[in-house]
Amino acid sequence: MVLKPEALRARLLRLEEVVSRLDELRATGPGGDFRDAWAVERGLQVAAEITFDVGNHILSARFGVSAANYEDILSGLARHQVLSTELRQRLDGLGGFRNLLVHDYLRLDPDRVRERLQRAPTDFSDFAREVGSWLDSVQ
Repeated sequence: MVLKPEALRARLLRLEEVVSRLDELRATGPGGDFRDAWAVERGLQVAAEITFDVGNHILSARFGVSAANYEDILSGLARHQVLSTELRQRLDGLGGFRNLLVHDYLRLDPDRVRERLQRAPTDFSDFAREVGSWLDSVQ
């Protein structure tokens, strides 16, 4: 596989759009209607999917690494210094949370969703920034 910076940058741009919407939803605070709750859940899912898609592409194309699971993607990015250790720690558990959103929605805890929403705009923006900086350094 060949590293495709333009495809990665397009995904990072989409991630920033999702972050902007999540930030708007975060500003409305708890107590929104079901549409807001669904929008938050979908936004968090899309942001996580983009994060893992971008990370998997980098690991595979640049480092020849095949990740076993979502958390492996994040650890691999930190190991190869695409992500800082600090950001890797902040993103810890994102794979499991993504799986809850997609597969185990019956057990989804609204408090956990709100907690992720509070951190999500910063965490995902930092992911986009760190990956973008890494891309600039390898081109």
